[in-house]
Amino acid sequence: MSSQLQTPGAGPTPDRPRYRTETTPPHTPLRPTWACRACGQPWPCPQARLLLKVEYESALPALSIYLSGLMFEAMRDLFHLNPHDGPSPQEMFDRFVAWGPFRRSILEQR
Repeated sequence: MSSQLQTPGAGPTPDRPRYRTETTPPHTPLRPTWACRACGQPWPCPQARLLLKVEYESALPALSIYLSGLMFEAMRDLFHLNPHDGPSPQEMFDRFVAWGPFRRSILEQR
């Protein structure tokens, strides 16, 4: 028996938000840099966050699960691109998960 854990498989496909127009690219991440295809900002950009909240309005726990899976994928990609000075786990959590539907109020943090 091996004492090592198996390597996790691939996470969810970053194909949301699904809102599309004919004139602009979607606000989905461009891997492996995890920049927004439409505006070039770090994904999820403000527009993607708004569209994701609208898309998952009736399934907020699913949004948190989706974002957590994408955070794992982004951490893997960004670490492979730059293992020495990439974003910290706290920065990644703030970027992907902390803004989501189950965030704590700033007043509750202390």
